[in-house]
Amino acid sequence: MATMMEDEVFMAFTTYAAIVILKMLVMAPMTAFFRFSRGAFANEEDVALKPSEERKKLLRSHPDVERVRRCHQNDLENIVPFVLIGLLYALTGPELSAALLHFRVFAGSRILHTITYIGALPQPSRALSWIVGVLVTFSMAYRVLSKVLVL
Repeated sequence: MATMMEDEVFMAFTTYAAIVILKMLVMAPMTAFFRFSRGAFANEEDVALKPSEERKKLLRSHPDVERVRRCHQNDLENIVPFVLIGLLYALTGPELSAALLHFRVFAGSRILHTITYIGALPQPSRALSWIVGVLVTFSMAYRVLSKVLVL
C-alpha cells in the first residue's frame, strides 16, 4: 500500500477522483440552497413548523431545484463508475501521460457538465460534456480489460 501511494499514476488518480467526488458532494448543499431560496420542499417534515396554508404552498417542485437534482443524479451515474474503473485502470500501470489525459479530461468534462446543466446552456453543450466523460470511462475500461482479461 505504501508503494502504491508513491506511484505517480495512483497519486494522479487520487487527486482527480477527489476533485470530482468533492464536486459531486457540493451538489447536495446546492440543492438545499435552491430549495430554500425557491421555497420548494419535497417532504412534509421539512415544513412542519409552518402554518397549514403556507405548508401547502411550500410542498411543491420547482424547475430550478429539479435541475440541480438531475445534475446531481447524473454525477452519481457517472462519477461512481469513473472512480471504480479509474482505480482498476491506475492499478494496471498505464503511462503517466495517458493516465493524466484520462483523469483530466474526465474531471474537466464533469465540471463543464455541471456548468452547462445548472446554467441551462443550449444543447449540445451539456450532451457533449457528458459524452466526453463517458468515453473516457469506456476508454479506461477497455484498457483494463485488454490488459487483464481472463475468462
